[in-house]
Amino acid sequence: MNPKFSGGINIAVKIPKSKYDKSVAFYRDILKLEVEEKPITHPTISRTHQVKFGNNILWLDCVDNYTHSETWLELNVDNVEQATNYLQENGIKTCDELEQLPENMHWITDPAGTVFIVSQRED
Repeated sequence: MNPKFSGGINIAVKIPKSKYDKSVAFYRDILKLEVEEKPITHPTISRTHQVKFGNNILWLDCVDNYTHSETWLELNVDNVEQATNYLQENGIKTCDELEQLPENMHWITDPAGTVFIVSQRED
């Protein structure tokens, strides 16, 4: 089985609370991108802003317990279970403890530590 992986439109930047307001201002006031705060109820994300970033959506997530920023990417597949099995067969384990997520999605990391959400491709 060889699942087809493709990049999704969502990119999340996890930003420490101490740098969050200045980061939002950078995208909104310096780069002049369209930035909108979105309501969120999440155990590890206290605030989030959606940024129109070309064909992508950049999510600026305020995380109170981080000391540095991280960029998390989206991978889309036709079948999450088959893709997860394929990844595990190739030594890539899920790490769903990273952050709460909906059912039928999983977190993985590449060898460098970049986080990816594996989610169902939408037609």
